[in-house]
Amino acid sequence: MNGTPRALNRVLIFLFGLVLLALGALLVLLAAVPPVASWWHSWAPPAAESAGTVFTGSRVPGTTVSWLWLLLTVAAVVVILLMVWWVAQQGKGRSDLVAATGPDGGAGPEGEFAPGEARGRVSIAAAAVEQAVRGALAPRKDVLGSSVVAVDFEGRTALRIRLVARQSADPAAIAEDVEGLVDRLRQVVGVSVPVLLHITSGARTRFSRAERVR
Repeated sequence: MNGTPRALNRVLIFLFGLVLLALGALLVLLAAVPPVASWWHSWAPPAAESAGTVFTGSRVPGTTVSWLWLLLTVAAVVVILLMVWWVAQQGKGRSDLVAATGPDGGAGPEGEFAPGEARGRVSIAAAAVEQAVRGALAPRKDVLGSSVVAVDFEGRTALRIRLVARQSADPAAIAEDVEGLVDRLRQVVGVSVPVLLHITSGARTRFSRAERVR
């Protein structure tokens, strides 16, 4: 329900892990297998000398700088820009507001202003909804934590509610309570938004005490 490029992230993680695995395997072979170490000692010096010859023979006329270094610099800048773009895509699609009125929208049936009503804008932050959800679920012993995020979904704002439940908790009962809470929230806010409820459990559920400090 957000614009995070999950497929791209998985591909990049796979490629990065593959490179690290190859480097690690090479280091292990160099340290543990004598023939591989001998091959490296016989191959590395000529390869370095050949690379130096290539850079020396590709200097820009009138300078001592190789155009290969310029090419590598441009490639490094492109990689940095791509990394900045990739970081900017993470978590894209989130919204700080759950609902907001127009700056000139009145409370009348057709948006007209009622007597004594001033022009303005009313906004409901996602943090306020999260605090309301946490407060409503605080008495439950089977819910250890919660988070609420407003995201853009098909051109409108949606809520993604994530709950950390204690092991052996009844997810159906938790979902029913959250559904009632969301219905009451819609009545208060006056705006109906799609809701994605995610109930999970993890290591926190194994080490948490039955009592909860308030």
